[in-house]
Amino acid sequence: MTDARTHAGSIVVPAPAAEVYRVVSDVTRTGEWSPVCVACRWDEGDAPAPGEGPRVGAQFTGRNETAERTWETRCTVVAAEPGRRFAWEVGDGLVRWGYDLAPGPYEGSTTLTEWWEFTPQGLATFAERYGDDAPVQIEQRTRMAHDGIPATLAAIRDVVAR
Repeated sequence: MTDARTHAGSIVVPAPAAEVYRVVSDVTRTGEWSPVCVACRWDEGDAPAPGEGPRVGAQFTGRNETAERTWETRCTVVAAEPGRRFAWEVGDGLVRWGYDLAPGPYEGSTTLTEWWEFTPQGLATFAERYGDDAPVQIEQRTRMAHDGIPATLAAIRDVVAR
């Protein structure tokens, strides 16, 4: 298992990129739109100062819940470009998630793309951790991303439009 798995989806949000970025880069609001990550908190000393956005290298912890289990992940911000991109790595580079923002098709709108990558390192770690069950575990995580991205994007659009 050396190939990464990736997936992405996009939606038009009726708001300027700066406003959309403020929402998606505020990890403490993730529970408002994610079907799996119910809450996030900045790790001690990493919360952005009032009026500022997150910085590359800042860490946060996400609490995830499904019908089968609950778990937490530690994440590191790897891109923080206001109005353009916000991205993070889960664990030690096992998975990457992010949002890219671009001008939308009409004035004042933003095309928001959420993307996900199960990295080669993540695939190898799952092979070590789960052995013969790794393909099933990897497929479950892949399906969650494929199903979750459209739901997340629609929820973000609704949150921003309020």
